[in-house]
Amino acid sequence: MKKAIHFIRRQPEETRRHILHLLTLIIAVVLIALWIYSLGTNLSNSDTQTQMKQDVQPFSVLKDNVSSLW
Repeated sequence: MKKAIHFIRRQPEETRRHILHLLTLIIAVVLIALWIYSLGTNLSNSDTQTQMKQDVQPFSVLKDNVSSLW
């Protein structure tokens, strides 16, 4: 790790910025992939699906009420 840090410090500022942008992009992609994976497992859970159906019911009532006004 020390060798990598010393190598990066010896590079010109432009190269260091490129390395920084690349590492930021890689970390963002990994975090997004983990988020999508966990979102998929959470949404496929039967308890979550039941809760989502219950949460949607008030919106259905609101939609029916708004539709009757027009």
